[in-house]
Amino acid sequence: MWFCIVCFLAVANAVASQSIINSLPGFSGDLPFKLETGYVGVGDLDDVQLFYYFIESESSPEDDPLVLWLTGGPGCSAFSGIVYEMGSALPPLGDSRSAAVKRASQSLAHRNSCCSFLPPPTFVCHMPHTGNLVGLLSTNIVANIIFVDAPVGTGFSYAKSWEGYNISDTLSAAEIYEFLRKWLMVHPKFLSNALYVMGDSYSGIIIPIVVQEISDGNEIGREPLMNIKGYVIGNPVTNTNVDLNARVPFAHLKALISDELYESTKENCKGQYRNVDPSNAPCVDDLSICTECTEKILLTHILEPTCQKLSPKPRPRVSKWDPDTPIDDTVDLLESITHLPETGRWCRNYNYLYSYIWANDKKVQKALHIREGSINEWVRCNESLVYTYDVSSSLNYHRNLIKKGYEVLIYSGDHDMVIPYIATHAWIESLNLTIAKDWRPWFVDGQVAGFAMQYTSKKYCLTFATGAGHTAPEYKPKECLAMIDRWLSYYPL
Repeated sequence: MWFCIVCFLAVANAVASQSIINSLPGFSGDLPFKLETGYVGVGDLDDVQLFYYFIESESSPEDDPLVLWLTGGPGCSAFSGIVYEMGSALPPLGDSRSAAVKRASQSLAHRNSCCSFLPPPTFVCHMPHTGNLVGLLSTNIVANIIFVDAPVGTGFSYAKSWEGYNISDTLSAAEIYEFLRKWLMVHPKFLSNALYVMGDSYSGIIIPIVVQEISDGNEIGREPLMNIKGYVIGNPVTNTNVDLNARVPFAHLKALISDELYESTKENCKGQYRNVDPSNAPCVDDLSICTECTEKILLTHILEPTCQKLSPKPRPRVSKWDPDTPIDDTVDLLESITHLPETGRWCRNYNYLYSYIWANDKKVQKALHIREGSINEWVRCNESLVYTYDVSSSLNYHRNLIKKGYEVLIYSGDHDMVIPYIATHAWIESLNLTIAKDWRPWFVDGQVAGFAMQYTSKKYCLTFATGAGHTAPEYKPKECLAMIDRWLSYYPL
C-alpha cells in the first residue's frame, strides 16, 4: 500500500508543472474552454520533458472520448496541430491576407502580445469561434484532447541533457506511451473514457507503435490500464519508399503528366522511381521531364498556389526527379521578414508566420507556463532534430492490431501529393480484410466531401476516407469535423 502511494507521488511530481490557463494574450476575457498545459518527464531520471496542451470537453468530459493527438514531422509542434488543423489561422474575412501578413511582419520587431499588433481577430483571438474541431469544443463537443509536443525537441519540449535529444521512431513511441501513462495517473478521472490515438503525416509511423505499446501494456497488466478503442491517422506515412514511389502514378492520375510520359517512365524505370540507377539514361530523362511538369505544383494540395520561400537566395532549379523533396514550409520567414511579396496573392503557408510571432512572445510563454530558458526559439516544425528513422514501415504494426478488434479510421487527401492516397489505399488492401462497404461518396451539407470504404475482420473495423489535401483538417475543417464526429459516434460517414 505504501509502495503504491510512493509510486503515485513520484508520478505526480513528474507533472507538477501542470497549470490551468484561463486567459491568453490576444484573447479578450476568459477562454471559453478549459485549457491545461504542463510538462511530463519521461526517460531516465525524467531527462526528457514533454510539453502538452489539454483541452477538456465542456459537454460531458467524464463520458466523451479522450484523444491523444500527435502532429507529424517528425518535429512539428502540437500548437501547429491545434491552430492550423483544429483551429484557424486565417485572417478575418474581408481583410487582405497579404496585407495582414505585411502588417504582422512590420510589427515583428516589437514582440508585443498577439492582438496588440496583429489584425483582429488573429488566430488566437478568433480560434474559439472557428468552424474547426477546437473552435467547436464549446458548442459541438467532440472529445477531450491532449496535444503533446513530441518527440523531444518539438515545440516547447526539451531534454535536460544533450543525450536526451537523441531520438528515434521506437524511442519516441516509447516516450509517448510513458507520457500517456503518467498523464493518466495524474488525471485518473479519464481512465474509464474511451481512448483514441490520433494524428497525421509522419505520425503514421508512430501511432501504430504507440497503440501496440498500449495494447501490450494492458495485456501484461501494466498500470494504469487504458480503455483503448482505436486510432485515427490522416495522410499517413506508412512505408516511405512505397509512399513516395506513388508520386509518379499519382501525377498521372491527376493529369500532371501525360499518358505517353507515364507509360514511358513506367517502362524505363520498371515502376521504381526512387534510388534510380544514374546509368539508366532513359529512366533519368523521363523523370527529369516529370520534374519539369510537377516542380511548380504545391505538393500538399495540388490545386492551391505554390509559394516561394522567403529567402534572399533563389531556390535552385531541380535538375532531376527528387521524390524526397520536403514539404515547402515557411520556416525561414523570420530570416527575411522584410521581403514579403507584394503580389497580393495569398499562399497558405504565409499563415504560419503568425505562430512564430505569437509563440515566441515572452508574455505568451509566461501565460502558457513555459519554463524559462528551456528552448532557444520556438519553431513550428523543427528540421534540426537528432532523429534516427529506425522503422522503415509501420505496416506490420497495423497487421498485428487487427486481432485486437479496434476501430480504425484512415483518411487521405485526394489532392495530396506528399503521401498519395493510392499508396495508402494499396497497403490497406494488402491487409486482406473483408470489404463491408464498397467505394461510395460521403456528404456534408448535401455536398460530396469525399469517398469512403469500410473493411472488417471479426470485431476489427477499418474505415478509409478521402478528401482535401495533406493535413486534411487544415483544408476542409467542416468536413473533417463531421467525419470525426460521425466516426466517434459509430455513425456512417
